[in-house]
Amino acid sequence: MSWPTSIREINNLPDEEKRSIYAKLLPEWLFSKYGIAPFHPGSSHNTIRLRCPPNSRALELVVKRDMTDLDAMLYLNMADTFNNQLLVLLVVVNDLDSPRFNIDVDEHGNSTHLGTTGRNLQAEEVAMKAGMAPGQIRKGLRVFKQTVPLFEDFVRNMGHDLFLIEPLAYHNAIIFERYGFSYMRGYQEMVRINREFQPGGELHQRLTEDRVFRRPDAWKSIRGRSWAIHDGILGHPFTGFQMYKRIGHHATIDTFPNAEW
Repeated sequence: MSWPTSIREINNLPDEEKRSIYAKLLPEWLFSKYGIAPFHPGSSHNTIRLRCPPNSRALELVVKRDMTDLDAMLYLNMADTFNNQLLVLLVVVNDLDSPRFNIDVDEHGNSTHLGTTGRNLQAEEVAMKAGMAPGQIRKGLRVFKQTVPLFEDFVRNMGHDLFLIEPLAYHNAIIFERYGFSYMRGYQEMVRINREFQPGGELHQRLTEDRVFRRPDAWKSIRGRSWAIHDGILGHPFTGFQMYKRIGHHATIDTFPNAEW
């Protein structure tokens, strides 16, 4: 049976059929390494949750190790674009055995949306010094390389030859480059950012000992640059970037040559 060509068409299928299709997005390591129980429709004990109502153009997939866990082990949000492309809005993989950094809520308990609409500076400083990147509440599981082929198979089965993704932060964009993504929007800005972080450049001159997120050596690393950009060193938020992965093709884009994490 051929698959539908859009998220909306999948969402309009009978529940059993759409769950069967979306199950293809679940990597094997969830079950073999972490003991996640397979999805059982109708069970109140599912740790795998799908939000894919009929007529919606979006899919939200949440996998928890235990129903009582605060954070998901895997979170995926995908949607159709208006020209029928597939767009990954957000994908997060958390190591639930690692320390948690509360960068997702401010001092009043309000959501910061992973630091994109507000900030918890104290929690961010602790996270940064512990080796985290902007937007990380926990360490990741280092499984993105294994996840990309899964996305490619899913997209191929839907009859598409590429999918889109929007990097949440500078370090995300660099990581996506390393796994073969190219830019629909933002390539020239990424080249400019790299140029201006070089000694003598505009962004390099804005680094200072007085700002914990903009230390003078931040330009040397992916994570250092990402924190400085998150702290506003560009003069505007890191937005407007869109990348794509062509199925079976590595774009060989590298806007930060010889970068260290």
